[in-house]
Amino acid sequence: MTDAPTDAPAEALVDGHRPLEIPPGVEDVDLEQAFGRLLFRASLLGSKLTEQKQAARAEQRELLGILVEVDDALAALGLDRELVALGRGAGLEATRRRLLGQLAKARVRPMRLEGMTADPDLTEIVGTEARSGVAPETVVRTVVTGFFWGDEVLRRAQVVVAAPESEPHPDPYPEPAVSEPETPEVAETVETVEAFETTEATEAVKPETPETPEADDAPEAATPVTRAQPKAAPPRARRRAKAVAEQARQTKRKK
Repeated sequence: MTDAPTDAPAEALVDGHRPLEIPPGVEDVDLEQAFGRLLFRASLLGSKLTEQKQAARAEQRELLGILVEVDDALAALGLDRELVALGRGAGLEATRRRLLGQLAKARVRPMRLEGMTADPDLTEIVGTEARSGVAPETVVRTVVTGFFWGDEVLRRAQVVVAAPESEPHPDPYPEPAVSEPETPEVAETVETVEAFETTEATEAVKPETPETPEADDAPEAATPVTRAQPKAAPPRARRRAKAVAEQARQTKRKK
């Protein structure tokens, strides 16, 4: 009669699975320190991944900006009369539509700003136009199309906005301004000039004294004496008075 073995072999299967082998020296490992090292390595890997994503996004943004400039070039070529005459206009337009379709897949879409108030974050104002009934700073024409990239601004648009309404024309018949009272010096100067003019004019028109008839002569009928009317002051005196008065006013303003 044979005795059954008392020790089961190490490679015996337990529930159909081979038991895991424990590496040597595992019992001496500090689990807290090892877990800290793993967290540090994970943080370094996360930082590198973030930097790579930012670099890739910057390169993608630059590439999309170049494609937008290509769209500008295609639009300009589509307006060339020589190319249109040669029958290239349709091909250029088809190429541009295909390019815009690829940009749309990358979430790049053109801005539609006509009729909206110019936003400094979206637009760059390059000119103004007078438009009746349109509020100032309203976009009336787009010179260079702007583009969105998702929620970001890929390129600002260059636009022309409505100019502010012109100010009303001044009244052609303004009310006369009230002159300030003259100072005593100016008034005295004007009175002196007027007195001088009056004296000069009086001397110029002073009537002659009629001669008294002699007693021996026979009385004759009295001849009516006509008094001379005072004449206006000569132009030279008037000019002199105006010059003196103007000089006095200028002296007052300087003071």
